[in-house]
Amino acid sequence: MTIHQPQFARGMFVDGDYVDAAAGKTLPVENPKNGEIIGVVADGDATDIEAAVQAAERAFTTWGDTTGAERADIMERAAQILRRRLPEFVSLEIDQIGRCRREMAAQLSRVPEWFSYFGAVARTHEDTVPPFGRTHLNYTRRVPIGVVGHVTPWNHPILILTKKIAPAMAAGNTMVVKPSEIAPITPLMLGEVFKEAGLPNGVYNVVPGYGPTTGLALTSHPRIRKIDLTGGTATGRVIAEMAGKNLIPFTAELGGKASLVMFPDTPVERCVAATLFASFVATGQTCVQGSRLVVHRSIHDRVVAELSRRADLIRLGDPQDPATQLGPLSSKRQRDTVERYVKIGLDEGATLAAGGKRPDGEAFSRGYYYRPTVFTDVKNEMRIAQEEIFGPVVVVIPFDTEEEAIALANGTEFGLGTSVWTKDVARAHRVAHAIRAGIVWINDHHRIDPASPWGGFKMSGLGRENGLIAYDEYTQIQSVIVNLSDAAFDWYSDDGGEKRYS
Repeated sequence: MTIHQPQFARGMFVDGDYVDAAAGKTLPVENPKNGEIIGVVADGDATDIEAAVQAAERAFTTWGDTTGAERADIMERAAQILRRRLPEFVSLEIDQIGRCRREMAAQLSRVPEWFSYFGAVARTHEDTVPPFGRTHLNYTRRVPIGVVGHVTPWNHPILILTKKIAPAMAAGNTMVVKPSEIAPITPLMLGEVFKEAGLPNGVYNVVPGYGPTTGLALTSHPRIRKIDLTGGTATGRVIAEMAGKNLIPFTAELGGKASLVMFPDTPVERCVAATLFASFVATGQTCVQGSRLVVHRSIHDRVVAELSRRADLIRLGDPQDPATQLGPLSSKRQRDTVERYVKIGLDEGATLAAGGKRPDGEAFSRGYYYRPTVFTDVKNEMRIAQEEIFGPVVVVIPFDTEEEAIALANGTEFGLGTSVWTKDVARAHRVAHAIRAGIVWINDHHRIDPASPWGGFKMSGLGRENGLIAYDEYTQIQSVIVNLSDAAFDWYSDDGGEKRYS
């Protein structure tokens, strides 16, 4: 670890300003390309979480009563400010997690859309119910839940955070965010954007720290009214239990082991190009990474040969360089995990067709780089085919029939995303409907939009991000029933009860 003067030094963001942790602790933020410390932020604990919750509670007394139009105006201003500051956010996101510039710039360019979309939802969303008999009017109100807790990961620091806070904010909630200790800088900077946009102090609060301390304090806090997590399945189980004890809603986007199902009418070149993107984008560190290539046996050998050749040609390098195609893994711990799984795959009898090692050269010696890796001779029951590796590793499994392809795609405990590749329209929809995953792409992979629901089946989570359903999940429904009649109200008259329910 090399320590230079950090380019970013901030406290936590609470009640509209940067403040130090109560205990004075800090945590360093490392650049995974070279091990240098690029930032120092406050390291919060239960005392700091309590202060953030109190600030959010104070803000909720007014923010929860603002109109949808007022919230929409602020969110649109935030979107415009974020667009102006995107170059700064892109560079810091790259330095935090090592994702290459071409990918990070493309991803962050779309983030403002979430604030614009959910601001529009806040402005226009209405609920109606059928008339309640002849003499009663019934209407419903969507009211905010209160103070919500967000636990966000390191792999897409701003995008995943935005997918949570945009609907929460639009619905009138206030929030306390616990970002990953690996990538807390840009979530803190987002507070500056909101402050400039006119968001009241205390609506958005960020307390960096570690899971066993800060994360535990937030997710177990008795006055948090909803928890929204993106993380591993094991963490999701623990936090779900805490939410259950407090009888509060829990949304979770958890692990994945996505398959690309390639039918023989898909050209080999397209199979390979799609797999390279799905498997190695973000250095394989996405929940919908195409980590399982399920390919028809008739094209298997040609696909494997070309995939392996192209994987070996991917340019690794400095993620800030626009020419780089693959940056480092986010941390030494993550690279150690990838190396451990590659050894597991070899021990299980799989064959390395490409990669399987660190790149050579001085340029890579201080960073957490790993070559794009392709495994063949893989059985579906192998650990490398079943467990989430979260790195640039793809396993190739052949199939002979449509039924077998579906069984393989469904043959994991996860169910977040799957893609189906074929020119046969009927087959495409038939297979998509048979797959137990929350997101199925046809002839595409890893596409997202603020209006498109996002979430998983099985062990991949609960609830949904994006779309009207996400907005609704940050509200509670209040039903108001109005008696429009001036008739005398006498339940105990001879016919009062009968009339009451007629």
